[in-house]
Amino acid sequence: MAEQISHEGIVVRADSSVRPMRVTVQITQKAACSACKAKSMCTASETMVKEVEAEAMEPMQVGDAVEVMVRKQLGWKAVALAFVLPFLLLLFLVWLLPRWIHNEALVGTLALLALAPYYLLLHLFDHRFKQEYRFFAQKR
Repeated sequence: MAEQISHEGIVVRADSSVRPMRVTVQITQKAACSACKAKSMCTASETMVKEVEAEAMEPMQVGDAVEVMVRKQLGWKAVALAFVLPFLLLLFLVWLLPRWIHNEALVGTLALLALAPYYLLLHLFDHRFKQEYRFFAQKR
């Protein structure tokens, strides 16, 4: 695979009835400061557990240690769709709306409410994203 993002995880479900075989992998993401000795006194450290559905590159079963990969280019595209474009939309609306509305609280509220249709549109195209954003799993 080309440049890729990878995470280590454990297979929690395996479905061999479909081709290619699909597995659900549990990934534990740790904050950068999780190795710090002062983390017990700090509220900034956190650990999140996520599950990712991936195509198995070889036969797998529940409990296998695997590496989940996705193309790096898709990661940047996801960041742009989820964070950069909505931020630019907010900036544009906060710049544009005061020309007609002179209440700053209302301008801010309307700009934030404008994000709802944007994220609803992303949700409606979820099936297309699932086709494009394919994760692959291989045993470690």
